[in-house]
Amino acid sequence: MADVVSQTIEIDAPIERVWKLVMDPDRLGEWVTIHDSVSDVPAGDLKKGSTFKQEMKLKKVPLKVRWEVVECNAPKQAKWRGEAAAGAQAQIVYELSEQDGVTTFNYQNEFELPAGKVGKLAGRAFNAMSGDREARKSLERLKELIENE
Repeated sequence: MADVVSQTIEIDAPIERVWKLVMDPDRLGEWVTIHDSVSDVPAGDLKKGSTFKQEMKLKKVPLKVRWEVVECNAPKQAKWRGEAAAGAQAQIVYELSEQDGVTTFNYQNEFELPAGKVGKLAGRAFNAMSGDREARKSLERLKELIENE
């Protein structure tokens, strides 16, 4: 059973501006609180099949993830599949909608850690203690970044 982190925020900006920023791996450090760096980022816009590598820190523990865009319906939805060491996996979904110049950004991260029961307990602890908080902080940073550009 996977753990899920889900957050939504309204951003006072057109959907295209929000999409452009959230789909730019080189800008992840500007809004994702656990982000450290990216590498192997393809040139141009991301599309289905695009991949890159991201290094993050979860509670000061480094984590390297290889991301692949598995669905891309610009500017409304993107699905990412991530793989990390020891079989850890994640699926992230971005869903965007716009009404009267305000974009609603829905973020969902479904992740599964390896190591049987111990890994599942660690995943629940991360989700309960920091996953939702970090997602909320990241989306608040995203909102501030876009609204002040």
